[in-house]
Amino acid sequence: MDDVLHILVRDNNVDQALRALKKKMQREGIFREMKKRRAYEKPSERRAREKAEAVRRSRKLARKQAIREGLIAAPKPKPRPVRAR
Repeated sequence: MDDVLHILVRDNNVDQALRALKKKMQREGIFREMKKRRAYEKPSERRAREKAEAVRRSRKLARKQAIREGLIAAPKPKPRPVRAR
C-alpha cells in the first residue's frame, strides 16, 4: 500500500503545508471516503445507492447527448455574481 501523501513544509510555513495537504486530500477523495465510512452501510442500502447513482449518471449522459444532437435546448448559463474588491 503506497498511498502515502507527502507534503513539504518550506520555511516553517505550517499554514501553507496544511492548505496543500487539504487540497491533496480533496483531490484524492479522502474526505468523501471518510464521510462515507462514518457509519455502517448495509449491503442492500449500498446496492440501492449505487443503482440510484448509476441511473442518475445514465440520465445525465443521455441529457448531454440529446443537447449535443440538438434534440433539446441547452440550459441557459447562470449569471455569475460580481464580487466586490
